[in-house]
Amino acid sequence: MPEARDATPYDALLLLSFGGPEGPDDVVPFLENVTRGRGIPTERLKEVGSHYFLFGGVSPINAQNRALLQALREDFADHGLDLPVYWGNRNWAPYLTDTLREMTADGRRRVLVLTTSAYASYSGCRQYRENLAESLAALEAEGLVPPRIDKLRHYFNHEGFVEPMTEGVLASLADLPDEVRDGAHIAFTTHSIPTAAADTSGPAEDHGDGGAYVRQHLEVARLIADAVTTRTGVEHPWQLVYQSRSGAPHIPWLEPDICDHLEERRAAGVPAVVMAPIGFVSDHMEVLYDLDTEATARAAELGLPVRRSATVGADPRFAAAVRDLVVERAAVERGLTVTPCALGALGPSHNVCPAGCCPARNPRPAAAGADSPYA
Repeated sequence: MPEARDATPYDALLLLSFGGPEGPDDVVPFLENVTRGRGIPTERLKEVGSHYFLFGGVSPINAQNRALLQALREDFADHGLDLPVYWGNRNWAPYLTDTLREMTADGRRRVLVLTTSAYASYSGCRQYRENLAESLAALEAEGLVPPRIDKLRHYFNHEGFVEPMTEGVLASLADLPDEVRDGAHIAFTTHSIPTAAADTSGPAEDHGDGGAYVRQHLEVARLIADAVTTRTGVEHPWQLVYQSRSGAPHIPWLEPDICDHLEERRAAGVPAVVMAPIGFVSDHMEVLYDLDTEATARAAELGLPVRRSATVGADPRFAAAVRDLVVERAAVERGLTVTPCALGALGPSHNVCPAGCCPARNPRPAAAGADSPYA
């Protein structure tokens, strides 16, 4: 790629994540932030927060974001990419608005945003863009001139995202007992979302049964499964399954649930299962509780050997992928022709979310898209 270390016209990268509590006293206030406007009583939030209390009231996500932040800064420095990296969260400190205020004070005028969500969906993309718009509006209300914001494209099929997960699956298979390894099933897991949200995920042309959300996950699962077959000579059966469902029980969500799937696989005579959380960038609470705790306990009850493969986290290859995405987008903004890295059949995702992409039930302004009020 020409000018491979040039981030012009951008002068900063913002790592934007969900956030999480860092102590028992943080849990309920954090959940109040997450559920603001839904009228959920405090007692119910305490029940929901029970998963966090099992881990001392600490979500691992902030520590993992600090590790990724350090990995990005080191990678950029090692490769001569002069681009400062900031970090902000949607629901806990460091809060997005505070970080954007800091960036404005530092004179940052063109900012790229990396979200810790690799796939298209309302909750994984547009909701982040809505939060960006809210924060930009808050800064304007303070009399500040906030920076222009662009968002990096979805990276689900970038080699630097897929390859670490492939190696994680291979390591989990290798860790299984010899007698069950070759017959092991791979359960690729991601966060369940309402089927209505899945069906309208991605640009309008991708809407339909499961939308871009399901299509993109299936592609990543296929890429990993094919790579595992190539490297081991064993073709493992696999399926995309879901976890971490929440919300009203009468609303349809994507299925099957991982625990139900483990029961089905055991009944079908599968000797072992590798759970591969391809829908998650790091080992945050949904991975630690829903897979490492709940699903693993259910497998033990069933007498089914399971292993859980690693997420990408702060893997140096993922940091390098982010650098590649930054350089790619910067080159596009300068009018250069680039060849984006995208494995498989779906090709690279769009750089700018089009109008109608991952629509909200109650539309709100969203930054960093074709319908952004902040051009």
